[in-house]
Amino acid sequence: MVTALWFGIVASSALVIGAVVGARVRLPKRVLAILLSFAAGALITALAFELFEDAYERGGIVRAALGLLVGAIVFAVLSALLDRWAQPGRQARPADEVEGSVKLDTDAAASDRPASAATTRGAAGLALLAAVTLDGVPENLALGVSLGEAGTGGFALLAAIFVSNLPESLVGASSMRSQGRSTRSIVLLWSACAALLVLAVVIGAGPLANADPETISLPLAFAAGAVIASLADTLMPEAYEHGGPAVALSTAAGFVLSFVLSLA
Repeated sequence: MVTALWFGIVASSALVIGAVVGARVRLPKRVLAILLSFAAGALITALAFELFEDAYERGGIVRAALGLLVGAIVFAVLSALLDRWAQPGRQARPADEVEGSVKLDTDAAASDRPASAATTRGAAGLALLAAVTLDGVPENLALGVSLGEAGTGGFALLAAIFVSNLPESLVGASSMRSQGRSTRSIVLLWSACAALLVLAVVIGAGPLANADPETISLPLAFAAGAVIASLADTLMPEAYEHGGPAVALSTAAGFVLSFVLSLA
């Protein structure tokens, strides 16, 4: 249980670090895109080798596939609602134009771009906080489950969660700062989210670790679906939109690092 607590603290500490940096510093747009694409690469490894594969081994392909599809559907629906909340009445762009998620408004954190209307209303930051909680809870439950059996393992998932939390909280905190929130209130909000996710790791390593394998396969598969949906819906489109083809290298770097850690 102590190991699970430490893993949870390390994984969720990125939310606090990103909030502190985002509340104080503006970074170049391309740097933010590189961070996002690196996170995407790490998450690809985690969902394939830590989440979905584990769900398949515990519950079979039918249960794993259904869980993944449910996770993806739930994330996609709630993500669309969060985007609408972040910028109500938004006009859709033409189909041939790339459009990132409104809630992940990297203009808020960039030193070379003005903040969007969603950011200046503060909705983007709060919506992103909700989105991080949405996909973070099943991810951290899965991290706890990976630790519960032997007390070790899960390094790839830990790294993936950390590097994905960092840019998301950085952008979200910057959005809140643009609205005029104090640094203290911003850090407290993201710290509360981090505490919730630490609790999810502990629950995954405790009560869920002793559950039937087929039961455990469901949150693992659900987390994989939420992750793959967040990659397609938010991280990868946003990274490419602002980083261009160069983000392919950072995506590959994130994948390799996460894969090497999965072998530990």
